[in-house]
Amino acid sequence: MKDETPIHDLSRRKLLAGIGAVGLASTGAGLGTSAYFSDRETFENNTVTAGELDLLVDWQQHYTMNGETTFVNAHPDHDADGEQSIVVDASTVTYSDFADPEDPESNGANIPGLNCETIPPIDEAAFGVDPTTGESQESLVQLGDVKPGDAGEITFSLHLCDNPGYVWMQAENVAESEGVDTEPELAVDETTGGDLARQIEATLWYDADCDNVHDAAAPADIMLTLDFSGSMLYDQFGGVVSQDSIQVNGTSYGETTKIDLVELATREFVQYLDDQNADVQVGVAYFDGEGSDDTVPRTGVLQPLTTNLSTVENALSGLRRKLANVVSGSAPSTPFDGDGDPDPGAGSGIAEGTYIGEGVDDAQGELGTNGRAGVAASNIVLSDGESFNGNGSTQFTTPEDAADDARAPSPGPATNVYTISVGSGNDAVLKAMAGAAGDATGDDPQFFYNVDDPVTIPTVFGVLASQFGAEKIIMQDSLDVVLDALADGNGLPLDGNVQTMFDELADPADDPGREPFEGNGLMYCVALSWELPFEVGNDAQGDTVAFDLGFYTEQARHNDGNGPSEQVV
Repeated sequence: MKDETPIHDLSRRKLLAGIGAVGLASTGAGLGTSAYFSDRETFENNTVTAGELDLLVDWQQHYTMNGETTFVNAHPDHDADGEQSIVVDASTVTYSDFADPEDPESNGANIPGLNCETIPPIDEAAFGVDPTTGESQESLVQLGDVKPGDAGEITFSLHLCDNPGYVWMQAENVAESEGVDTEPELAVDETTGGDLARQIEATLWYDADCDNVHDAAAPADIMLTLDFSGSMLYDQFGGVVSQDSIQVNGTSYGETTKIDLVELATREFVQYLDDQNADVQVGVAYFDGEGSDDTVPRTGVLQPLTTNLSTVENALSGLRRKLANVVSGSAPSTPFDGDGDPDPGAGSGIAEGTYIGEGVDDAQGELGTNGRAGVAASNIVLSDGESFNGNGSTQFTTPEDAADDARAPSPGPATNVYTISVGSGNDAVLKAMAGAAGDATGDDPQFFYNVDDPVTIPTVFGVLASQFGAEKIIMQDSLDVVLDALADGNGLPLDGNVQTMFDELADPADDPGREPFEGNGLMYCVALSWELPFEVGNDAQGDTVAFDLGFYTEQARHNDGNGPSEQVV
């Protein structure tokens, strides 16, 4: 697969500039005025100034010494104890930044329910107390009396609440001091000035699952369960996204449909996993409705689970035709029977209904039959509609029941259920389905993706792909080198989709491989960890380093990602 031609010739940047620009500007603003909104979210004298493009940030920072972890600061933190927390309906919701055996609510991650409605203003944040000196912190990160073996980590969750935007990470107010030279330090330190940042080892990465730990790749069995109903293709049912042309797998179309974007997204998802040499099996299921002469819904497995990802990619090609074959013609109707009309202007005489539950059941059956023992199972369910009966004789399984059964430990395997709602009028159902394996209740916002604009489907699959490969490291070097990169110019340009080949250090900010971060509050996490190695000895004893971290964003529409120096206001 790695030597094959690119999946598509029309980049998603062009899609965002073309399709996304058609009547999809920010609410309440005309095309001319909405194009150049920008927002600056960064720490300057412990405050943040914000423009009309709303970026909200939350975080959790901790410090580990002598094998014990201490909370430093967090936002939100309703009681200012350093641990991230909020009050919801008079009850405190707390998620520890690390798995705490004394706290049954600790899950080792930032609060998953934080969103654009629950994150308080940044000016309510406090920087807390230095855990080594007991003194109030004047900077977000303040390392005062660091000993060899000490370590720390801070994870930021980013939420663009309105439109997609390009994001930079920045460092400011970097201050380093040699402090008071002690006799042990004078015996080994041959340089003047502070040495701490030079001696500390640091890692900056995209924390895909927001669990505050850099995760290596883990084996996974993944089913992609896709909506093959008429509303994904045919114009009369809302399947056409734009009259802009698109090229998919070497085929040019005069318009862009939802199923085209799903094809781009899923094939890129599979290619990314292949490039990562991920230990995965991937399969594909589909669901539609039923015709008047059907006795069973038109659902099934398009591609059984396999480690041959080239085979999966082939199964995901030509989805216009495969969808049309399913929804058209008399029973039995399959993706390969050739009786469908893939012209988006057609769409008469198709099966009605959307049997999401049956599609989930089919995917779960495949995971049960061909999934590997002891390997985590996941099902990614994408739909643009409401589950309902067609005009045949069958009754559908409710999607909620099907998802509950999939997540349950028995009959196995217990499966993570991710759901993607593509402008669905029934978001509540898809949200209720979403949850981790073993979760009896579902309705977990970390597993639910609300896509109002279909053009961002590939970005969502990019976020999901990063959870099945090793989390991408942006930079791994000494802390002073990392801070220099973050403080230089506009800072480090971040990539909204780790499936791309964008290099944050080497490529220009407007490189075509870089993509903006999706809006609508989709959560992204970026983390910085540090450790002072034991072998440093007394070289940095008494030295200090302090710095602030922040983010800059500019709206993706009508901006090329060059940053504030190129911004037109």
